[in-house]
Amino acid sequence: MGGKRKKSESEELIEGEKDNNKNKEGSNKKKREILPSMIKNKEKRSSVHAKLKHEKKLEKRKKLKARDAAEKLALELGEEPAPRMVPRTIENTREPDETVCRPDDDELFAGNDADEFSSVLKHDRTPKILITTCRFNSTRGPAFISELLTVIPNAHYFKRGTYDLKKIVEYANNKDFTSIIVVHTNRRDPGFYLTIICGCLSDALLVIGLPDGPTAHFKLSKLVLRKEIKNHGNPTGHLPELVLNNFTTRLGHRVGRLIQSLFPQDPEFRGRRVVTFHNQRDFIFFRHHRYIFETKESKESDSKGKKAKEDSKSKKAKDAKGEKITKEKVIARLQECGPRFTLKLISLQHGTFDTKGGEFEWVHKPEMDTSRRRFFL
Repeated sequence: MGGKRKKSESEELIEGEKDNNKNKEGSNKKKREILPSMIKNKEKRSSVHAKLKHEKKLEKRKKLKARDAAEKLALELGEEPAPRMVPRTIENTREPDETVCRPDDDELFAGNDADEFSSVLKHDRTPKILITTCRFNSTRGPAFISELLTVIPNAHYFKRGTYDLKKIVEYANNKDFTSIIVVHTNRRDPGFYLTIICGCLSDALLVIGLPDGPTAHFKLSKLVLRKEIKNHGNPTGHLPELVLNNFTTRLGHRVGRLIQSLFPQDPEFRGRRVVTFHNQRDFIFFRHHRYIFETKESKESDSKGKKAKEDSKSKKAKDAKGEKITKEKVIARLQECGPRFTLKLISLQHGTFDTKGGEFEWVHKPEMDTSRRRFFL
């Protein structure tokens, strides 16, 4: 009497299924609790997010170590290692463009010998730059121009005053200038527009109405002056090296030659100055660096000293044989000199600046931005 009733087999099976379902629900709940977006407490959410991020980082390190070990083993066995996966980026998945320059494009190289920049790039003429401002410039414009004068060799600043731009082009052409840089600044917005008007007398590039050019209109943004750069360097008066990256299309090649004509083609490597125009997704990033070589002494103990350190009992041997050997190691590093800014091409026009009758080679329009993977430079 009073004893427990024995469960039948069917009841035991039903209870077993219930326990399994509870365990599955518990595991699913745990997985749901791990998601940071499900946690309302900010501190708890941030800690869980940091923990997940750390776990992903450890997994990535393990995969990298396993890949390096497999490559090393394959090289030791004389086999070819497995090819590495190439990450998909916007750059390597860009839309195909028919105007991309090829190394075997004879027409492109033949056109370089007859374009507007050939006399400057062939050392027939020395680049001579005239820099001026717009009529109503902001207070940040002269500071930017003073730094441009230190970046571009043989550059001269002329105050704009009330002169029309066409008269300035005529004056510059008479004085044998090869380029004009007009910095247009807005008083309300610290954005800048940089207009480069480039011409050569050998190609009969003259003033109003005479063929010269082309005229490139850039939008300039994200300007950082030299004094705003931490640990900046001061450039010397040596002629800088010029680096142009990723100007791959016909339009990019023409813009690259326009920029190249602003600088002399015989850099003085003793000054260790580098001016870089890096094109990425049709944004031209400007950087001005100076590379520095430093010698640092690295102290390394010889083999006898290492053996003496391993032997903890023989201290006398350690003092006698554990001499330090100093080795000089040369380290190269870059020091930014400034300024720092980004250019965006708005239009490229034939001839000098002409707002009414000018013929444009290329104009950027909003309807051209149909895809993030479409680039023009």
